[in-house]
Amino acid sequence: MVPTVEAKGARIPLVGLGTWDLRGRACARVVEQALRLGYRHIDTAEMYDNEREVGEGLRASGVPRNDVFVVTKIWPSHFAPRELLRAARDSLVKLRLTEVDLLLLHWPNPQVPLAETLGALCQAKTDGMTRHIGVSNFNTKLLDQATSLATEPLVCNQFEMHPYLDQSTLVAACRAKGMAVTAYSPIARGNAKNDEVLVRIGRAHGKTAAQVSLRYLVQQDIAVIPRTSKVERLEENLSIFDFRLTETEMTEIGRLARGDGRILDWSFSGSPKWD
Repeated sequence: MVPTVEAKGARIPLVGLGTWDLRGRACARVVEQALRLGYRHIDTAEMYDNEREVGEGLRASGVPRNDVFVVTKIWPSHFAPRELLRAARDSLVKLRLTEVDLLLLHWPNPQVPLAETLGALCQAKTDGMTRHIGVSNFNTKLLDQATSLATEPLVCNQFEMHPYLDQSTLVAACRAKGMAVTAYSPIARGNAKNDEVLVRIGRAHGKTAAQVSLRYLVQQDIAVIPRTSKVERLEENLSIFDFRLTETEMTEIGRLARGDGRILDWSFSGSPKWD
């Protein structure tokens, strides 16, 4: 059983499967395999163009629907209220689900008033399309605005986080609001696998550098959604709950953060001024 982090009634499994760039039959197969291995958190998005395959994998796995935490995200071009609600319905049709567990705004969109977008997101929840709502790639300023505008609880902020990027300010802001944090690119798109510090710490625990990178985050109660298409990696990414990093190791890993550590910064989609 994968441990969870709780926020405002949502119980989010600490390890999930990210599905960015997974397509077609391969996507459905990986989702099915992940669920059979014990994953209970699957992350997709309208923009990934794979919600249909994610739904197929979920059904093929035989795992009861209520046992899986399904997350999808609305793309910023659909943040006008009517379009957001239509996009949410379209996602449910593709997934062949009556509701998702968490519906997120994928990136900020300064072209649409946040009050209007939040109003529609909250309506998606009250209409029964999602059990919980949240945001993704929101900085502290946008987080303040969103939480003040939302009439329903925002339970999560999903953003890039790994040992090379110091997100302590944003994590603290989320926690002050009672929100959970989900980290995408938690192995820094594979860059952590050969890191000398992570390799050395992993060797002391009989683990890989990638597992140390993931453990560093989940040990802070941050959910991780590494993306992989390989079964052996699925197993490896899930096997991080049978060891614990020492305070000294956690501090040493924290020192790996650097000024140019960010990997994903899509300025065209309205990336905020990062904290």
